Amino acid sequence: MKKNVEKHLTLRERILETIRDAIMTGALKPGEKVAEPELASRFGISRTPIREAFRQLESEGYLTVVPRKGALVASFSPKDVEEFYAIKSILEGYAARKACSRLSTREIAKLEGINEKLREIAAEGDVRHFFKVHNTFHDTFIKGAGNEKLHEMIGGLLKKFQRLRLASLSKPGRMLISVEEHEKIIEAFRNRDAVLAEMLVQKNAEFGGKVLIEEERLQLNAGGYPETDL
Repeated sequence: MKKNVEKHLTLRERILETIRDAIMTGALKPGEKVAEPELASRFGISRTPIREAFRQLESEGYLTVVPRKGALVASFSPKDVEEFYAIKSILEGYAARKACSRLSTREIAKLEGINEKLREIAAEGDVRHFFKVHNTFHDTFIKGAGNEKLHEMIGGLLKKFQRLRLASLSKPGRMLISVEEHEKIIEAFRNRDAVLAEMLVQKNAEFGGKVLIEEERLQLNAGGYPETDL
C-alpha cells in the first residue's frame, strides 16, 4: 500500500516525507544537521529543490535554517508546547463558540461524516491520513465562525507547529480519543450550546499539549533526551 502511494508522490513531496519521517521516528534528533549533499546524492538532484523543501519544513516547525550552518532539526521545549496549545485552545475555542449559532444543519452533518471517516482511519492506525482529515474537521467549524482574520491566524499558527500536532496524534490511543472528543463537540453544535462547544474545543487542544509534556517527563525520568528537546 505504502509503495503505491509513494509512486504518486512528486520528487519534492518525497524529499519532504523522507525528512519528516526521519524526524518523527527519531532517526534525526533535535539539533542534528540535515545534510544537503546526502539528500542530493540520494535523489539524484541539485541542491535547489532541497533548499526549497527545507524552507517548507521550517515553516512547519520541523527544521531551523541557520545561516552558514544549514538546516538543523528544530527543538521544542515544554514551554514551547505549553504556550502553543494555550494559544490554540483560546483561538479555536472562540471559533467554536462563534460557529455554534452559524453552522447549518448540512455543515454539522458534514462534521459527523468527517468524524466517522476519522474513526475508520484510527482503526487502521494511519496517523498521517488521520492528521489530514482531522485538519478538515477543525477547519470546517473554524471557517463556520465567519471570521476570515481568525481563520487565517489559526491556520498560520497550526502550520508553524504542525510537527507538534502530528506528534501528539501519534501517541497510542490518541486518535480514538480525538474521535470521541469530536463526538461531544458535534453534539454541542447540534444543541447550539456555544459555551459547551467552546469548553470542549479548549479541552481538546489542552489535552494534546498535556500528552506531549507528560511523555517528556517520562523520558526524562527514564534518562531520555534533554529537557530542551521534544
